[in-house]
Amino acid sequence: MPDQPHPANPADANPSSASSAALHDENQLMVERRSKLAALRAAGNAFPNDIKPEHRAEALFAQYDGMSKEQLAELDVQVNVAGRMMLKRVMGKASFATLQDASFGSSGGRIQVYVNNDGVGEALHSAFKHWDLGDIVAATGRLFKTRTGELSIHATGLRLVTKSLRPLPDKFHGMADQEVKYRQRYVDLITDPAARERFRARSRAVASIREFMTANDFLEVETPMLHPIPGGANAKPFRTHHNALDQEMFLRIAPELYLKRLLVGGFERVFEINRSYRNEGISVRHNPEFTMMEFYAAWWDYNDLMAFTESLIRDVAQKVTGSLQLPYGGKLVDLSKPFDRLTIREAILKHTDAGEQVDDPGWLTNALKKLGMTEAKDRLASRSLASLQVMYFEETVEEKLWQPTFICDHPVEISPLARASDTKPGVTERFELYITGREFGNAFSELNDAEEQAARFESQVAAKDGGDDEAMFYDHDFIRALEYGMPPAGGCGIGIDRLMMLLTDSASIRDVILFPALRREN
Repeated sequence: MPDQPHPANPADANPSSASSAALHDENQLMVERRSKLAALRAAGNAFPNDIKPEHRAEALFAQYDGMSKEQLAELDVQVNVAGRMMLKRVMGKASFATLQDASFGSSGGRIQVYVNNDGVGEALHSAFKHWDLGDIVAATGRLFKTRTGELSIHATGLRLVTKSLRPLPDKFHGMADQEVKYRQRYVDLITDPAARERFRARSRAVASIREFMTANDFLEVETPMLHPIPGGANAKPFRTHHNALDQEMFLRIAPELYLKRLLVGGFERVFEINRSYRNEGISVRHNPEFTMMEFYAAWWDYNDLMAFTESLIRDVAQKVTGSLQLPYGGKLVDLSKPFDRLTIREAILKHTDAGEQVDDPGWLTNALKKLGMTEAKDRLASRSLASLQVMYFEETVEEKLWQPTFICDHPVEISPLARASDTKPGVTERFELYITGREFGNAFSELNDAEEQAARFESQVAAKDGGDDEAMFYDHDFIRALEYGMPPAGGCGIGIDRLMMLLTDSASIRDVILFPALRREN
């Protein structure tokens, strides 16, 4: 019988042992680095604050990388840079370091520094050899090209600016644990260029949205994050207590009711890019703290909102990605064509084989039970046809809506703030936008009838009393505002996080939120 292979390292046979060994190695490295920091403290100021880098790697590459070795030598370009040391090679009389700064582009924000005795002196070169990956370093010197043609800096000065006490992840494997990437986003950003670019793209997207909104005469406003009454959406709020006022407060679930108060006050077009909070589940598409943009325009209805939302998303996608053909999850999303518009009933007919049974409440009730709906059958039977159709749509159609699709005409009973249709009984002038099988936006012609809104709130209170903890509260001040008169208007909310998932081809909402909600480590 042949010998059984043995692992090269005993830790390889036991993952927990391997983890312990890695932790031991890291702790030992930290002991060594703390010892180096102690020596720096003894020698003087270990954390200098007079560093003013004048150049960034990307700008240097853009201006000088196309030049020949001879051209650079003739120009004698002196530069002053700083960044985190990501690579280091010590080769006796000469050493190389790669510094990474905040710039980004083809260079990745990285530039090579050549260090030798002639440039910085033997003592400093010797000290440099003991600096560690992750240290933040400043360098001055002359630009040149190596024999292989790499743009580099021949250092004439070096300073250790900040000592890194923790070792960076392995340069070849990076951070393998996805949860650690979310929890230690600072390390993820250091080591993963794709992560840095994802959040740069997010910043560009938000800036593009602002630019588009202001170009269309919308006024950016800020409304409260702490609400005495949660409103604007059917959702479970976070509760807190304000000590000075001695009253319960809620983190906002949506800014809607405050933004509509501004329509009453005479601002005809307003928007807010806001943080909202919902005390609900966490998944690849849900985070309890999220960003959305809500906008409201007097004299618009939901048809105007559809046209505007389509233009907005196209504009942002073009500016952020340079294209309207977006790859996502191995498939393509085409934003160049007109977005599809379907009623809930039409979507069911198009994407399922329900046929005319879509209009049979009994058939829908049985179909929902077969799909695993846990709601009691007698409660299902008491729901309206339109409500049953929505539930069936959510179970069978949503995930099939890959290309941009507006789903229109939602039932009154699940749309307490939307204007009822003047021509279609039982439904509202409301749409939800779906892309890649996910909801991206929710909008409607606004209900501006104070008495009808009061009746809708009363219905929501009854639902809450019946056990629906996502039903809305009765907001007396909002009713008072409507009683002063609000012009006809349309309003829309767009999920910025989900939009960024699309624009960056990210599978999870946590990939596009810098610090997503996580369970405590302990």
